[in-house]
Amino acid sequence: MSPAAPYGADLRREGEALSGALPPLLVAAEHLAQSVLPGAHGRRRAGPGAEFWQFRPLGPGEGVARIDWRRSGRGDELYLRETEWQAARAVTLWVDGGAAMSFTSASGRETKAARARLLAMALALVLLRGGERVGLAEASLAPRAGRAQAGLLAAALAEEAEQGAEHGAIDLHASPSGGHVVIFSDFLGDLAQIEGALALAAARSMRGILVQILDPAEEAFPFDGRTRFESMSGHLSYETLHAGDLRDAYLARLAARKDHVQALARQSGWHATTLHTDRPAAEGLLWLYQALGEARRR
Repeated sequence: MSPAAPYGADLRREGEALSGALPPLLVAAEHLAQSVLPGAHGRRRAGPGAEFWQFRPLGPGEGVARIDWRRSGRGDELYLRETEWQAARAVTLWVDGGAAMSFTSASGRETKAARARLLAMALALVLLRGGERVGLAEASLAPRAGRAQAGLLAAALAEEAEQGAEHGAIDLHASPSGGHVVIFSDFLGDLAQIEGALALAAARSMRGILVQILDPAEEAFPFDGRTRFESMSGHLSYETLHAGDLRDAYLARLAARKDHVQALARQSGWHATTLHTDRPAAEGLLWLYQALGEARRR
């Protein structure tokens, strides 16, 4: 065995111990982000910046100050050296910490809260990797860039919220004006919360995404016969002998609510989507990343 081997073994043990101390949410989000968007970069277009992006031929009427003479010297055509746009945006994440988000209809399936936190953290990692500033909708964790921010976000998102209320109160007052916002919730509570948040966002030139997280049972209403329904906070309950008779009315109201959320988003220039906890998280992350890219180009 070479003399370097014991040192390598010690280093590996230290690395494993260090990774074991990381919040499980950060580890899971890292895995998700790497598997879905391993080479994602948030700002692939020309503009002011220090990082080289591409060479392109000199166009009519363009100045010669940016001509790259070394590249142009390889042939008869003149080439400009373009840098990548580096105006980092601020992205604020808000994850509903209400009791309703702790619902799951099947043992071993993620709760709505767990899926929302995972998607929020994975999205944050992808954006931070691209040089963006990411934070939560609270003054103590404003959008910042850098790897250290990822650890702070993971620790904050992993904290179990006090679930007294059925749904959290959306508060974007600490979010930077002109930035982007991603709101994760089941949106089954008071829709005035969303309307108020979107009104504030419009007044402060913020764009964003409404991400509705639902359990498949909330979409299918697979209940029949005698059933007792109880809110996750325990504040509300309802018992019926004929749950199946409620299915059509429930599904109609859910569809109307989802349409309302979509309409609110469209009116504000936002995106909106519904994601389900029985579907791969990778699908949701990819959609979110692409939607944020579209929002930025507007």
